[in-house]
Amino acid sequence: MPLDAQKFVRVLSAGELAIAAMLLVPLVPAAVAGVALTAFSAGSLGLYLRTPGMRQEGRLRPTGQGIALAKDIWLLEAGTTSSTAG
Repeated sequence: MPLDAQKFVRVLSAGELAIAAMLLVPLVPAAVAGVALTAFSAGSLGLYLRTPGMRQEGRLRPTGQGIALAKDIWLLEAGTTSSTAG
């Protein structure tokens, strides 16, 4: 069942805030926060790859609309780094 745009934005925002809180609270182990960040960023990049109009035709290069999602590739790196640190 597809979400309407307003509900999607609320769920996305709640997820971003929850992960930010996990990263800032010293009681949450870095590996746990890293896994959450990795999962979130992988979902974001999956959305980028599946949504029409986000990429140039036949390429990974983003269009103007896709830059907002494509730039978050660094979150995937940060998540994988912190989930393997230790």
